[in-house]
Amino acid sequence: MEKKLIFTNDVAGAVDEAVARMRPSGVFVLVDANTKSSVLPGLLAGSEAVAGAKVIEMGAGEEAKTLATLAGVWKELGDAGANRSSLLINLGGGVVTDTGGFAAATFKRGMRFVNVPTTLLSAVDASVGGKTGINFNGLKNEVGVFAGADLVVVSTVFFRTLGRGELLNGYAEMLKHALLTSGAMTERLLCRDVGSFGPDELLALVRESVGVKERYVAADPGDCGLRHALNLGHTFAHAFEELGMWRRSPVSHGRAVAQGLVAALVLSHMEAGFPSGLLHKVATYVRDNYGAFGFDCEDYPRLLGYMERDKKNTARGAVSFTLLRAPGEPEVGVRVEECEITAALDIHRDLLGI
Repeated sequence: MEKKLIFTNDVAGAVDEAVARMRPSGVFVLVDANTKSSVLPGLLAGSEAVAGAKVIEMGAGEEAKTLATLAGVWKELGDAGANRSSLLINLGGGVVTDTGGFAAATFKRGMRFVNVPTTLLSAVDASVGGKTGINFNGLKNEVGVFAGADLVVVSTVFFRTLGRGELLNGYAEMLKHALLTSGAMTERLLCRDVGSFGPDELLALVRESVGVKERYVAADPGDCGLRHALNLGHTFAHAFEELGMWRRSPVSHGRAVAQGLVAALVLSHMEAGFPSGLLHKVATYVRDNYGAFGFDCEDYPRLLGYMERDKKNTARGAVSFTLLRAPGEPEVGVRVEECEITAALDIHRDLLGI
């Protein structure tokens, strides 16, 4: 998918080198309100390419990941004379890289783009792997395309401005990658506080985590089977996010993933014998660090409806999950009956004190 992935804290230098190599007809930078104020000024001062670029601003937050926002990006690109030889630099978190990647992949039937993730979550998840898209009709990432960035520049330099909550958002995806890899990697993350890492140590951990995702993407770039392992916890997580959107009280993706991992491990214990000791360790870590996303049995029909409409399902009315027999031993496409899903949600609520 991605043609190149760079881990560096010299972001301006990496961007300028890429632009010099690609020689685009024009450079555009997509930001949201947060990155416009906290990140863009530094790159404007340090990068010749960014300083000469046309800046496009979109709304911040998951609620901005809409068709209207996408159309706005297309319009600004068109009004400013962008063409297929132009370059779009997506500077932001997952909402920016998802929306910007989709805009670039479809504008003039495709222009080049570079992702510069500014959050831990986007660095380990949204900015890599070639998935782009927007939310539509109340569903998460319902419309999008596979389109790899020409370059992804991963750096921890931006993480200094992130609060604990933002770091935890990304750490949830890192926990998922650890569970897909080994018990040792999982235990290593569970015994640390997300705020305890220095920049160099965190960059090494991000590189390791991204490497897990890259291996699955390389083996299954079209997301036809094996790559579904990366969906661990996400069938539940997306349903929690969609319930939050329906309530008009959005829950962050990382927090939803943390909750979703607990529910998926409960189901994994029920269906595949995932060890209960590690399940309880993960649940305790999530409860202590992420709190709990509140719902009750009256919400089950709506949650089940969202799960049935998940993109990974291949049969109408059936729900497929990625489960774990043990750390590093995923099973993809496991169909689970409704009564077992609701039982898992009951245990999930008990474990998290809901």
